[in-house]
Amino acid sequence: MVFNQITPLHRFFFLLVFSVALMIVDHRSPLLVSARAAGSVINRPFQFVINLPAATREWLDAHYRDGTLYRKYKALQAKQAVLEAHLQRYEALQAENRRLSRLLSASPRPGERVLLAEVVEIGLEPFTHRIGLNLGVESGVYSGQAVILPEGVLGQVSGLGFKHSVVTLITDPSHAIPVQIQRNGLRTIVQGLGVSGQVSVPFLSAQADIRKGDLLVTSGLGGGFPAGYKVAQVQEIVTDSTAEFLTVRASPLADIKFAGEVLLLSSNAPPSVPPGSAGRGAR
Repeated sequence: MVFNQITPLHRFFFLLVFSVALMIVDHRSPLLVSARAAGSVINRPFQFVINLPAATREWLDAHYRDGTLYRKYKALQAKQAVLEAHLQRYEALQAENRRLSRLLSASPRPGERVLLAEVVEIGLEPFTHRIGLNLGVESGVYSGQAVILPEGVLGQVSGLGFKHSVVTLITDPSHAIPVQIQRNGLRTIVQGLGVSGQVSVPFLSAQADIRKGDLLVTSGLGGGFPAGYKVAQVQEIVTDSTAEFLTVRASPLADIKFAGEVLLLSSNAPPSVPPGSAGRGAR
C-alpha cells in the first residue's frame, strides 16, 4: 500500500495535521456531532466490560451472606462522612478561637479597658485608608479612641454612629501619631503616606539618633494613644547633606488585611485632647 511506503516521519506529520484539523472542525462546526454520538454508542460495550469487575464486586458485597456486616460497614461510612463535616466546622472554630485569644493577649495597661469589635467594612481607596466597625456610641465608643491589633496600633476612631464607627488607619495621609524610639526614647511622630504598609517619620534632623530596624512605640503624648504600644519599624533612612531633615520610611506592624476583629482601647474617661493633636490627627 502507498501509505505503508511513506516514511514514519511523514506519517507522523500527516496524522498530526489531520488530528488538528479534526479538533478545529469539531470546535467550530456541528459536522462531527453525529459522529461523536455514534462513537459513544460504539464505546458502550467496551465501557461495560471495563466497569464489569467493579460492578460485580459491588453486587457480591451487597448480597454477601453476612448482610449484617455490610450494613454496619455502610452505616459507618455514613457516620464518618457526618463526622468529617463536623470536624471541618470544629477546625474553623479552633482557628477563630486562636485568633481571638491572640487578639486579647494584647492586654491593656492598668486603668485601661478594651472593647472587641468586628471589622465590617474595609475601604482602602487611594490616599484614604479607613475601616468600619460594628460598634458605635451605644457600646461606649468615642471619637479619637485608639484601635489596636496584637501586632500594634492600627488607627483611631474618626467617625461615629449609634451602632457603627469609622477608624482612620495610621497609613492615612491625614493621620499622625506621637511616638518614640524604643531604643533611646527619642520622641517624634509617625505620619501616614496614603500607601498601604508604609508610613513616614518626618522632621528628624540629620543628627538624630535613629537606625534601620528601630522599633517605634506610642509615647502617650496628645492623649489619644496610651504609651508603650508598638506602631512601626524603621525600614529606610535616606540622608542628604543638603537637606535639613532625614527622609525616614517605616512599616506599620499591624496589618488590616488579615484582621477580622480589633481592640478599642480606652482609659476610664475619654481623652479631653482631640485625637492627633500632636500632628494633624484623624479626621
